Amino acid sequence: MPRMIIDTDTASDDAVALVLALTAADVDVLAITVVAGNVPLEMGVQNAIYTRDLCRSTVPVHAGADRPLLREQVLAHDVHGADGMGDIGLPLTGGEPAPDHAVDVLIELARRYPGEITLVTLGPLTNVALALRKAPDIAGLFDRVVMMAGTGDGTGNVTPAAEFNVYVDPEAADVVFRSGMPLEMVGWDVSRNDATLTPADAEELAALGPLGEFCAGIQRQLIEFCRTVTHIDGFDLPDPVTMAVAIDPGVAARVVHRPVAVETTGTQTAGMTVVDHLGVTDRPANVHVVLAADRARFLSMLHRACAR
Repeated sequence: MPRMIIDTDTASDDAVALVLALTAADVDVLAITVVAGNVPLEMGVQNAIYTRDLCRSTVPVHAGADRPLLREQVLAHDVHGADGMGDIGLPLTGGEPAPDHAVDVLIELARRYPGEITLVTLGPLTNVALALRKAPDIAGLFDRVVMMAGTGDGTGNVTPAAEFNVYVDPEAADVVFRSGMPLEMVGWDVSRNDATLTPADAEELAALGPLGEFCAGIQRQLIEFCRTVTHIDGFDLPDPVTMAVAIDPGVAARVVHRPVAVETTGTQTAGMTVVDHLGVTDRPANVHVVLAADRARFLSMLHRACAR
């Protein structure tokens, strides 16, 4: 059974991704590590614990980095709500995380199971960058590193060029993208094009059962953000489609191997994932970039999870 670590800044779409993984019979989730990103660290921890418990799982949840490596913290309450989970009144307090720090957990598990773990990153890459700085040897110990990060087509959702997870800590992303890890990037463009749910889709999801109702309901604030900012009819699910690719690589309908660099200094482009599609830089390819997903396959996986 494939082993997995999930690194998350748990908000509404992260929670759906957790549901996908924690209800999958053929995935062994070893740990959930939490990083500040969409919401402050403690809020992300509580949201992860609530979602884990809802899935009747006992996977340990570990708190990690509470701020970016160098920059002022940027949060996304405007996207996910004051509580990160759509402000629908969920009891998101009182959970007790596991004692070990997320960075140490990443290192320890990578060394315990060399070549066996898929690391799925759903938030800023701060925890992973700190782990690499502390233990550079782990770069070669993961089987796959599947990231919700950046965009393959250069279209951002925070700035014209940058996606949130990379934008809020581009220095951490730069460390990871330069590390030599076996990286797979599922950008926001994939979500926008192939992982959107219309209002009718959301109603169908909610009707599947308690998990479906949860996964649809917590998108309430995201729906408003999509309506007014990203101009999507309904909402898109970047973290869940990334998780789907991690669980079933066949969900990735088009993948290219490209040199990708992270812009850390640009006035207009900080946080951009610069994908060299034409090979003009002569740099070696370092990332498998997912450019399209199989929407039907993704939705089928989501429905199976929410019907459990």
